Amino acid sequence: MPDKIDVVKSVLITGARGYLGRQVVNALARDPRGVQTVVAADIRPPRDGEQLPGVTHVTVDIRSHELSSVLKESGTELVVHLAAVVTPGKKSDREFEYSVDVLGTRNVLESCLAAGVRRLIYTSSGAAYGYYADNPEWLDETDKLRGNVEFAYSDHKRQVEEMLAQWRNEHPELEQLIFRPGTILGDTASNQITALFEKPYVLGLRGSASPFVFIWDQDVVAAIIKGIHEGDCGIYNMAGDGTLAMREIAALMSKPYIPFPVSLITAALWLLKRLGLTQYGPEQVNFLRHRPVLSNRRLKEEFGYTPQKTSREVFEHYLRTRKSGR
Repeated sequence: MPDKIDVVKSVLITGARGYLGRQVVNALARDPRGVQTVVAADIRPPRDGEQLPGVTHVTVDIRSHELSSVLKESGTELVVHLAAVVTPGKKSDREFEYSVDVLGTRNVLESCLAAGVRRLIYTSSGAAYGYYADNPEWLDETDKLRGNVEFAYSDHKRQVEEMLAQWRNEHPELEQLIFRPGTILGDTASNQITALFEKPYVLGLRGSASPFVFIWDQDVVAAIIKGIHEGDCGIYNMAGDGTLAMREIAALMSKPYIPFPVSLITAALWLLKRLGLTQYGPEQVNFLRHRPVLSNRRLKEEFGYTPQKTSREVFEHYLRTRKSGR
C-alpha cells in the first residue's frame, strides 16, 4: 500500500472551473471530512450561482507569482493541480500552451515549496506514454514516457512528469500523487476525442483496431478525493477494465464504420491544414493508429481503487446521457 500521512486541513484546486475541477470542488465540498479550507483557484472568476458554501473562490493565474501568496494566506497543505490546456482553441498556439502546461506547473511547484505545501496531486495523462507502434500491449506505470513532440498535450505531459520526477529527488518534502487517466468520459465531456463520435460515421484506419481505454469522470473524481483524504502517494494509470475498438464503438452507436487507408487520411489532413480548413495535420494519424492502452492493475492492487465502470460501460453511459440530452 502507498505511504500515508496525516489528513490535511486545507486544500487548493487549480483549474477549479475546468471540466474536472468543478467536479472535484463539488465532491470535496460535499465530503470534506477533516478538510476545513477548500480554495477553488482558476484564471476565470466564478459565475453567479457557482459559488459553493464553505468554498473560497480565488481568481489567479497559475503562471503568476501571486499563487504563492494565495497558498500562504490560505495555509494550503495540499494542492490538486488540474489546470492545463486540454482542448486548444483554433487561435491557440504552442507557446501559450507550453506556458500554461509546463511553465505553469513549474510555478505551481515553486509556489508550493515557498508556501510550505506538503502534498501535490497531479492529473497527468496516458498521452504521456506517447502514440507509438512499439508501445506494450498494456502499458504499466514503469514503462518509459516518450510523449510525442508533434502533439502538444502529449509532449507537455511528458515534460511535466520529467519535472515532477526531478522534484521528487530534490524536494522529497513535497509528496506527490500522480494519476495518468485514459480517455475521460462523463455526462458533459466535450473534447477532440468526443468530436470523433459526433460525426454521422465512425472513422477508422485500415490495419488498426484503435483500442480505447475509457475512465468514467466520477471514477477520476473519486480517486482524487480518496487521495486527498487518505494521504496516498505514487503514480497510477486510470482506466476502466478492458478496451473498446473503433469498430465496436461504431456498432454501439449504430453508425457505419469506415476504415480509410492511412496514406489517404495523411494526405487529406496535410492538404486541409495547408488550406487552413483544420488545425490538425497529418500527425493526427498516429493519435488513432497507436492508442496507448493502460493497465489499471496498480490502481486496483496498490492504490486500492477499482473503477466502478469498465471501458465499455463508460462509453455506454456516455451514449445514454447524450441521447437523453443531458
